[in-house]
Amino acid sequence: MKHLDDYRGIVGDEILEQIRKKAADLSDITVAHVNATAFGGGVAEILDNLVLLMNDIGLRTDWRVLHGTPDFFEVTKKLHNGIQGMDLSFTDEEISLYAFTSEKFSRFADLQHDCLFIHDPQPLPLVRFVDNSASWIWRCHIDITHPDEESWSIVEPFILQYGKMVISGEQYRRPELPVDQRIVFPSIDPLSSKNRELSAKTVEAYLAKERIPTDKPIVAQVSRFDPWKDPEGVLQVFLEVRKQLDCRLLFCYNLASDDPEGVRIYNRMLETARPYLEKGEVIFVRGDDPVLVNVIQRSASVILQKSTREGFGMVVTEALWKGTPVVASRVGGIPNQIEDGVNGFLVEPTDIPGCAERVVQLLEDKDLSREMGSRARQTVNDKFLITRHLLDHLDLIAASQTKS
Repeated sequence: MKHLDDYRGIVGDEILEQIRKKAADLSDITVAHVNATAFGGGVAEILDNLVLLMNDIGLRTDWRVLHGTPDFFEVTKKLHNGIQGMDLSFTDEEISLYAFTSEKFSRFADLQHDCLFIHDPQPLPLVRFVDNSASWIWRCHIDITHPDEESWSIVEPFILQYGKMVISGEQYRRPELPVDQRIVFPSIDPLSSKNRELSAKTVEAYLAKERIPTDKPIVAQVSRFDPWKDPEGVLQVFLEVRKQLDCRLLFCYNLASDDPEGVRIYNRMLETARPYLEKGEVIFVRGDDPVLVNVIQRSASVILQKSTREGFGMVVTEALWKGTPVVASRVGGIPNQIEDGVNGFLVEPTDIPGCAERVVQLLEDKDLSREMGSRARQTVNDKFLITRHLLDHLDLIAASQTKS
């Protein structure tokens, strides 16, 4: 079980003392987080670590997972895509199912807490159905810069019922909403299985078990199979790189329970990449084991994150923490983490040749890779660790309890 003191030596003692002092002032407050899946994706990973620490410092904090049918998750993934910019339309039945699922969940979920964090669009309607005058905070983890009009019209009435809305960057602020909007960057836990230090023996054992060859450099993308992660574009970049350097492409993926679209994209990519799979030039590895993901992010020569939309991009944060050089799209929350040419490279998401050029540059220039990797790790240490995230949460909770 994790304890706050376990982070001593990773962050300064003054930060740990700040956390304890703020937590002591909130010891009577009860908190709950609600999201749509207990496993798979960045939100579940954040909560898996954050909720434990919140309890360790004396805040009674619960985690509720919304119960939904496959049809419901089809609707919410469609809504997710619409909010991120796809031009979509919804039937009355889909809109009704979206609200009904939260209404049904509200009948048996214990949500009588002082402060409620509701994560992303799936459980957003809960605020309408739970009889609790608590502090309601909507935590939006996705890219809402250019939402589809119809999709936004579905969620906006629910958002307006919240006291606060938390976003992952200034670019997501919606000035037309009369809701207090706060910026909180997501974080990684340096002590989690996915991010802790690993011995060379462990790395070698995992690579051997998964039959991942190390005879040539590995370019890897770690992500869900999702249209916004552009797996087809990743394959195109690899084929451009292969014209100049011999390397191998590795897709490390997982399939979240609230994302039915993932299986369809996975099957499509299997077919598209089949000629390269058969030659061993492209490898697909399912990343359900966080230690395996850790191994891959440490073993890759370059991590590629060729997203076309990205709320924040925790897989980028994870790679930066491990000192692995990253080439990523200049979209969403990624530029909040990478300063182009300093601790990684940023490229336009449609620039296949430019992206390939940066990958080749890092594969050829080992000194540059090491320098960027060192600066990348320091960036995460300064800005994106769970202890900073915990402080931000304590500030949010305190602010939510202050009545104007």
